[in-house]
Formats: sequence, C-alpha cells, structure tokens
Amino acid sequence: MISNPFTDPKWAKKTVAAIDTWVDFVSEKTTRPIANLVRLVVFGLIAIVAAITMVVLALIGVSRGLNDLLDIWLTRDDSVWISYFILSFIFVAIGAWLMRKRYPSKQD
Repeated sequence: MISNPFTDPKWAKKTVAAIDTWVDFVSEKTTRPIANLVRLVVFGLIAIVAAITMVVLALIGVSRGLNDLLDIWLTRDDSVWISYFILSFIFVAIGAWLMRKRYPSKQD
C-alpha cells in the first residue's frame, strides 16, 4: 500500500510500482487483445488476397498450358476452344460432385 511520502523513503518506488502494476493490468486486458485481433484481421486479409491471386494465376497457367499442348496437334483457333471446353467440363464435373456432397446421404 502507498504510504505517507514524508515518513517513507521508498515512497516514490512504491508509487511507481503501483502505477506500473495498474498500467500492465489495463494493457493486458485491453490493448493486447485488440492488437492481436487487428493482427489476425490484417494477416487474414493478406492470406486471402494471396490465395485468390495464386488460384487465378494457376488457372491462367493451366489454360495457357493446355492451349500450347493442343497446339501441337490442332490449329490455334481449334486448340483454344477445345481447351476451354475441356476446362469447363472439368469444372462442371467438380461442381456436380461438390453439389452431391453438400447433403449427407441418408442410410437407414
């Protein structure tokens, strides 16, 4: 407990220690959780933007790679529309499979 400054030579150290204890308590209960939440939001947004960018670039790469692969056997115009057809078939198949998986099967 803080005592009388006229009778206690360690009054200044005790007062500073008491203030420091309260500041640490308030910081521990308010500032740190808010800072952690802000970090979570910022790093989460960065991760989401990076993931979306990587997916888009991967899809562009797959499309261009399939175009170049089909260029070996077909003309450029034919290879482009056939590659679009192949990719759309793959995405429709994946979508149909995911739609079947959205509800659990009823096995009684």
